[in-house]
Amino acid sequence: MRTGVAIDLGTSGFRAQKIDLENEKILKTVITLRNPLPGANVMDHLDFAIHYGLDKAHGLSATAVKHIMEELGVKPEELEKFSICGNPIQLSIFQGIPIEDLAYAGERKKQKYHIEEQNRDARVIPLAEIAGFEELKNCKLYVPPAIKHEVGADALALIEKAGMLNSDEIAIATDYGTNAEMALKANGVIYTGSAAAGPALEGQEIEYGAIASPHTICDVEFDGENLRCYVLDRDMKSTRGDLVNPKTGDVVEKGEITAKGITGTGVIALIEAGIRNKLIVLPKIQTPDSTIHLQDGIKFTDKDLIEAGRAIGAIRAGHITLCAAAGIEMEDLRVAHMSGAAGTYMDAAKAHQVGMIPYNAGYVSQIGNTSLTVAREILLSEDRLWELQKIAKDIVGTHVMFATSEAFKEAYMLELAFWNEGMMFKMLKKFLKKKNLPMLDEPSSILKIDRQVERDIPVLGEEGLHVLEKVGTYLTMVIEDCKNCHSCAKVCPTGALRMDDSGTVRIRTDLCDGANCQRCLHACPEDRFKWENLTVAEN
Repeated sequence: MRTGVAIDLGTSGFRAQKIDLENEKILKTVITLRNPLPGANVMDHLDFAIHYGLDKAHGLSATAVKHIMEELGVKPEELEKFSICGNPIQLSIFQGIPIEDLAYAGERKKQKYHIEEQNRDARVIPLAEIAGFEELKNCKLYVPPAIKHEVGADALALIEKAGMLNSDEIAIATDYGTNAEMALKANGVIYTGSAAAGPALEGQEIEYGAIASPHTICDVEFDGENLRCYVLDRDMKSTRGDLVNPKTGDVVEKGEITAKGITGTGVIALIEAGIRNKLIVLPKIQTPDSTIHLQDGIKFTDKDLIEAGRAIGAIRAGHITLCAAAGIEMEDLRVAHMSGAAGTYMDAAKAHQVGMIPYNAGYVSQIGNTSLTVAREILLSEDRLWELQKIAKDIVGTHVMFATSEAFKEAYMLELAFWNEGMMFKMLKKFLKKKNLPMLDEPSSILKIDRQVERDIPVLGEEGLHVLEKVGTYLTMVIEDCKNCHSCAKVCPTGALRMDDSGTVRIRTDLCDGANCQRCLHACPEDRFKWENLTVAEN
């Protein structure tokens, strides 16, 4: 059998499919619950690759992909084609392409540090040219193009699948995830940006959070004073869960399925329902223990509310910033497109109420995982790859660097005051006006929600879905003359680090918080713990 593999290299996790190239059928789907690199967002991954070596970052990415291929049941002798899609950082790390040009904004800095911009056009090369895949000599790798070096193949997929290229109407498309890519079309120009919304939208950095996967709460609804949980089943379909008392966690009525966590979409639904029913009055949860209790012991705390508020605020600040760049008002945004796992499972009406969709939207479409879709398309048709290359070259676009945008900075600071400090909405509007930023208002009634797919991956294949909970990538080193105090392991907040009596350290990288933590680094009393000495473990 002639086999191909299409993979979406996402910031919060990888999604891959095995495909029969003879009949173009999807055979099996494998997803990971995390990215193999340390850290919870793309900036952490960028930081790791720059400070500790692209070879280490590439090794972790490649090792994870090989584990996925094993789980897909791909036979090396049958593998003919392999395609990838994702943001420029993830694609570059996998291919071993230098990423310094993605780390610095502005030509002056690049000239100062003698940084060359890398070529990220579409290409077809032997997969064996990628380190770690040398044995796959008969397989070709298909890589889609970036629009510009900052705007990757995933953003191109979003723009193209949203139909923005063939329409003159003002519209915005957002991939609701850790990196939150977004594109606004106005007056024939496409304005793009990427908001570091953080992993809360993927269910991570939430105490009981999890990426969308079987047995995770994806939605909630009030039934009187109690909360009905809805949980994803084995086929990623929403199933009726328990009805619980949100103040105590007592089960009022048993549902059809157990839960092990809550997705980002469940978090958004919980916040919307909580605010609507006065269970949440920003910035606090209004229960005796400042906690909302869900089924199977799953809880949502004030700390979780802060994390989610930051993510929602970053999305809305991004929308405001793109409108400012395009010279339009937020009220002009009547059409919105949602993509990604969160954008698929999220209740669009609830997302609209909390500000994740422009307030004046009259039409919202939910279009699924556009990145994996494009990876599959270019796997099956090389003509499609070169068509995307032409589209990328022809797009008239402007990329807005939110990291250096004064508009984003001002809008995001106001969002933080609203979500985390309890600033009244009318005060938020007042300050937006004072700073001459596009204005917000109360959400209108959405006229139409067009949910084009039921799942972010509509077809799982005859062999079904497998969730790879443990990505299987590790960093390791031996600390010479270690006194076995194990301080590094004791301070690890995620349990990612293990150390034996010989001084051998082993870090499970998909659990590691990376640059945002590094407690292990600072805990060593004799400063012998050096991240630069870590190497990628074989297994």
